[in-house]
Amino acid sequence: MPFDYALHTFHSAEFRSVVNEAVEFFGSTPIHGLPPLNRFVGTGVYALYYLGRFELYATIAARNRAACAYPIYVGKAVPPGWRIARVRESESATLYQRLREHGRSVEQAENLDLNDFRCQLMILRDTESDLLVPVEAELIRRHRPPWNCVVDGFGNHDPGKGRYNQARSEWDVLHPGRPWADRLTGESAPLEDIVTEVKEFLDKSGFP
Repeated sequence: MPFDYALHTFHSAEFRSVVNEAVEFFGSTPIHGLPPLNRFVGTGVYALYYLGRFELYATIAARNRAACAYPIYVGKAVPPGWRIARVRESESATLYQRLREHGRSVEQAENLDLNDFRCQLMILRDTESDLLVPVEAELIRRHRPPWNCVVDGFGNHDPGKGRYNQARSEWDVLHPGRPWADRLTGESAPLEDIVTEVKEFLDKSGFP
């Protein structure tokens, strides 16, 4: 029989409603420093907010100093075994550890200050952990965080010995200082091009 696109396309108003409910809950959660003071267990979704004086992010930071509403980065921390569908019930502090990793990256950057960052998070466990991907994706669609949409590489890790022939990410060019990134020998994008790209992105996003 001829291929009928409509017969293969799934739509669910209920699914959209659940994602919106989760995003609304996320928006109501408290703001913390990066990382939060207290260790906690669980996986989930998080957003980072910048409030500092780095000129390129000045308009976002000024608005976030009034109220954290414009994330610079959105991410997720998944449970062990999640990517191969072998999720184990775990009391590991996966989300907390991810935020600590991000804090170390910021501390190592030469032109960023950890005290200028805040984070917001939502814990998703058990069945609700299936919402990790759609909620992260919806937050990125709604807020268009620069470190997700235009400055790649913030969440990268040390590639390890024998892989340092890679190029530094846009984030590491813009915010140098991570020791392992300094060992990368590949040809990176010029700083001037990245700055121009970020300025144009923020202008189009309503941050002139």
